[in-house]
Amino acid sequence: MDEIDMIVNMLDKKVEAGVSRLSVKTSATEVEGSISEVHHHGRCDVGSPWAKGTVRNADEIDGCS
Repeated sequence: MDEIDMIVNMLDKKVEAGVSRLSVKTSATEVEGSISEVHHHGRCDVGSPWAKGTVRNADEIDGCS
């Protein structure tokens, strides 16, 4: 199976498993053939200040003060 077919197969399996949002990134610094995954349960982008809980004065922004 060539690389493109492998990637398409991997993405198909994620969608079939119910994953609704994917962000695929390539990296020249990763070991060839390695895969890293980050999971987040919610609607914030993975790695964003909202997902990390590091948004300053979130209580004021959300009106929860």
